[in-house]
Amino acid sequence: MFQRIREQIDIVFDRDPAVRSRWEVISLYPGFHAVLMHWLAHWLWSHDLKWLGRYISQLARWLTGIEIHPGATLGRRVFIDHGMGVVIGETAEIGDDCTLYQGVTLGGTSWNKGKRHPTLGPKVIVGAGAKIIGPIYVGEGAKVGSNSVVVRDVPAGATVIGIPGRVVEDEHRQPAKSDSRFTAYGPTDDDKDPLVVAVNQLMRHSEALEKRVNELSAQLADQNNKQE
Repeated sequence: MFQRIREQIDIVFDRDPAVRSRWEVISLYPGFHAVLMHWLAHWLWSHDLKWLGRYISQLARWLTGIEIHPGATLGRRVFIDHGMGVVIGETAEIGDDCTLYQGVTLGGTSWNKGKRHPTLGPKVIVGAGAKIIGPIYVGEGAKVGSNSVVVRDVPAGATVIGIPGRVVEDEHRQPAKSDSRFTAYGPTDDDKDPLVVAVNQLMRHSEALEKRVNELSAQLADQNNKQE
């Protein structure tokens, strides 16, 4: 248990450059508190103490703004940064070394009692405000951009952005990036959304046409002045 707590503190140092001391993590980081309280709530839930597990998870929600159902499964070194508004459903499963930012929802689309929430593989990064909905699988090392809505499986190493979520990069098209380069909030600066690229090209084309029209107008005005 103490080893797992130490891991939770160390992962904050690894992922958040703002942290200054272990005491700061222990006393002031709601994501750290929410994960520790979930361990207790999940243990109670797993030992058929359902109401008490729900009570602990509700208490954690009041204290941290992070709602994790006691039935959800969290791996080791799961980091919830900022955390306000995070919702993790009952049958959600989160792999080791995942990172979730504020406003993330791992939600369900069915009233069935079975598996209805997402599964995140190891080292997945979910950006602020992203929604991952349904019993889908997000592969190892995938990145979900801020405010994306994901309703389909995501390949390992892929980057997903937009509404609905679109895969814009995956391990089959580009080499996987080094694990040493942590990228906050999902996509990196060099991830290119094809829609954004197309719009930028249209804007540049429009600017070029406008510049050419202005040049032709100026030439026409000069010709008229000469004729007068």
